[in-house]
Amino acid sequence: MKEIKNNVYYCGITDSGRKYFDELIPLEHGTGYNSYFIKGSRKNALIDTTYTPKTEKFIENLGGVRIDYIIANHGEQDHTGAIPALLEKYPSALVLTNPKCKANIMEMLSVPEDRIRIVADGEEVLLGDKTLKFIYAPGVHWPDTMFTYLQEDNLLFTCDFLGAHQAFNAKLDLESAKRYYAEIMMPFAPMCRKYIKLVREIAPSVILPSHGPMYTNPEIILNAYEDWTAAEGKNLVLMPYISMYGSTKEMVDYTAEKLEKNGVKTLIYDVLNGDLGEFAVGLVDATTIILASPMVLAGPHPIIIGPAYLLSVLRPKMKFLSFIGSYGWGGDLFTRLGAFLSNLHYCEPCEPVLAKGKPKPQDFAKLDDLVNAISEKHRELGLV
Repeated sequence: MKEIKNNVYYCGITDSGRKYFDELIPLEHGTGYNSYFIKGSRKNALIDTTYTPKTEKFIENLGGVRIDYIIANHGEQDHTGAIPALLEKYPSALVLTNPKCKANIMEMLSVPEDRIRIVADGEEVLLGDKTLKFIYAPGVHWPDTMFTYLQEDNLLFTCDFLGAHQAFNAKLDLESAKRYYAEIMMPFAPMCRKYIKLVREIAPSVILPSHGPMYTNPEIILNAYEDWTAAEGKNLVLMPYISMYGSTKEMVDYTAEKLEKNGVKTLIYDVLNGDLGEFAVGLVDATTIILASPMVLAGPHPIIIGPAYLLSVLRPKMKFLSFIGSYGWGGDLFTRLGAFLSNLHYCEPCEPVLAKGKPKPQDFAKLDDLVNAISEKHRELGLV
């Protein structure tokens, strides 16, 4: 264990070999499962545990310390996976959590109800010379999330909120934190804005999330989150594409070049060979999205469906949406692709462009119209 401050210790696990989170999100630097041990003058507490497969190593890291309370800030198993083994090792220990998290760990981990004590929002638990205060924070990113505040040392434990997929001892990389926000927190941007204000009111000296480095200067991550969660996007068009014979790619490159000449920044994302994390990061800032795909068996290329689905569920701040693509013998590209995005009703559609095979002069003229329409919309918003 590594002491952070005044009998508060880091006792988590670094998982540098993990390549994907939730078997979906590529991990550039692996990840970590942060856990914290607090030694009070009368009682000891453990804040969050670890991912189930790392339980044995985690308990070894704890050594022979006594644990009276296990704080479950959130029920997902990368934080609670070791609870059953810990309760077996420490027969007098109690899990302290909120009602929704209680239900989750009982159902997902078979934690006995009599080993769980519910703490109310704002309740304080004394460890002797240290006081833990529990703050419900539903919506970042599960309904069962809460924060734990160590009052005497002014430390705030925020679980997944404000995290990053990095090791605890790594140098803070804001791009990793941005990827984490994009992939996990972006659908809950309004709730994130709410809790940024709450964290500022608490004014902790250090923020300790459950993934990634601690923030000894909380302003860095709080300022970044205020930027990422802002209601307005930036002067950016994100263009995820797949191309079979080069026609769609030619249309994408042409559109991007014309937009750049108009002062509109573009980010082209290769769906086949790219990193979904890069796509998600682009969604944080993009004001316009143009999905580009050829047709396969009279519908969208199946590879474009993944980004379209993520676009739908991540619900970024984008304001404008369009499609471009190409086809061979026929079909319905835009209606079927648009069906995946029906919940993005807050976006204004821009006229799509569809070419048969290699784009021809009339197709480029339509792309020019699309470029001019998007450029004007960005100018009207004061982005250009």
